[in-house]
Amino acid sequence: METYGFTPRLRGLLKKLFLIGSTLFLVFGASTTPLAIIALNTSAWTAGHYPPDWKVLVNHGRPEIEPCKDDDVACLHLRSVKASFALERSVDVDPAQLPFLAWRWKVTHLPGGADFRHSSTDDQAAQVLVGFADRRVLTYLWDSSAPKGTMASASSLPLVHIFAVVCESGGAQANRWIQESRNLAEDYMRAYGKPAPRVKGLRIQINSQHTGTVAESYFGEVAFRNTPQ
Repeated sequence: METYGFTPRLRGLLKKLFLIGSTLFLVFGASTTPLAIIALNTSAWTAGHYPPDWKVLVNHGRPEIEPCKDDDVACLHLRSVKASFALERSVDVDPAQLPFLAWRWKVTHLPGGADFRHSSTDDQAAQVLVGFADRRVLTYLWDSSAPKGTMASASSLPLVHIFAVVCESGGAQANRWIQESRNLAEDYMRAYGKPAPRVKGLRIQINSQHTGTVAESYFGEVAFRNTPQ
């Protein structure tokens, strides 16, 4: 076998360097691999059957929920006729490790005259609520009237802590899929002035009971991630 001028000692040193380099590559690769917890896997839903980790909560009226496909992509269809209901599940997520919440949604019918800033018109075609271990909540809205980027308390009851972020507003983006990504850790710090504790619950909600109107929306995958979507 040809040695190309490498002495046994030099060959041993090169072998060690190769092993060290390989180890560093594996560690670096592992640390940069995107991590995610898929909270809502829409492909797992079938008509009339909800996955065991999700439950339906009805506040008012009759819930209309069904699995669907849009451009061959699995999704969830919600429709509210003067109703208010939600899908909810328990999770256990550390925002320090998975600070980003990413989801896809589409609104096809906004509740007319709705605006979360007034309790009498607090309806949304779509919202995603994140519950933390300290019972504080962040809610991400597609609001009918409040401007995109609005961030404000959404609770009119004492000792109830709900902070709203308007991700989409009005019908300019209606009838098309929108990909959202929010840094939960930063939003929580901005809302409550302290580091975010563990996430313990996730809710997808639609309501139009206050305005007595109709609302309709679609949801795709919802996931907690370590990088922006």
